[in-house]
Amino acid sequence: MAYKINDDCTACSTCIDECPVEAISEGDIYVIDPDLCTDCGACADVCPVEAIHPE
Repeated sequence: MAYKINDDCTACSTCIDECPVEAISEGDIYVIDPDLCTDCGACADVCPVEAIHPE
């Protein structure tokens, strides 16, 4: 199961540095590639607005 970033994302970039497989893409709202995501949860642990949740 991959993680997903919701509309609460502020594009702060904190999660990008935490992803060990570089599954997160930048944008107005960041996006996690479900094919690359390993479900480690590192991104969700560091998100300051709690915008990242398991899909």
